[in-house]
Amino acid sequence: MELRLELIVLPVSNVDRSKEFYKRVGFREDIDYAIGEDFRIVVLTPPGSPAAIVIGRGVTNAEPGSVAGLHLSVSSVTATRDELIGRGIDVGEVFHDVGGVFHHASPAWEIPGPDPAGRDGATFARFADPDGNEWLLHEMTPSGSPGAAIERRMRLLPKDH
Repeated sequence: MELRLELIVLPVSNVDRSKEFYKRVGFREDIDYAIGEDFRIVVLTPPGSPAAIVIGRGVTNAEPGSVAGLHLSVSSVTATRDELIGRGIDVGEVFHDVGGVFHHASPAWEIPGPDPAGRDGATFARFADPDGNEWLLHEMTPSGSPGAAIERRMRLLPKDH
C-alpha cells in the first residue's frame, strides 16, 4: 500500500488576501477555480514540495486560523527566515527546543538560536498566515526524513526522559 500526503486544507477568512500571502512566501499558484459565490479552491504548492495547500470558500468548516504546527523543511532556517523577512513576512526568531526531540507547542520550551549541536531537524522558526494558521520552518538536510531525525534525537536522550 502507498499513501501520499498530497493536499492540506487551510481555513482562511479572505481567499484573495491569503493567496497573495502564500505567493509572497514563495508558493506556486497551481489552481484558482470557482463555481459561483459559494465555492472556490486555490491550490498553492511550496517550492520543492510534492504536497500542496488548498484555501478557498466552501472547502472546510474549520475556523480560519485554527491550523497549527505545519512544517516547511528547509536546508537553512536562518537563510530562509532572512529571505522571508525580505519579502515582508513576519517570522519569529530562530529557536531550538529544550526537549531536544521535537518542538513543543508552547514558546516556553523554546531556546533562542539554532540547535548548538547542529542536529538535523532541531532548529526552527515560526510564522503565521494572515488568519493565524501557524507554520514552522524546520531545518533538515535534503536527504533527511523528519521521522528518522526525530528517532535519532530520541536515542540520545537520557533513559529517564
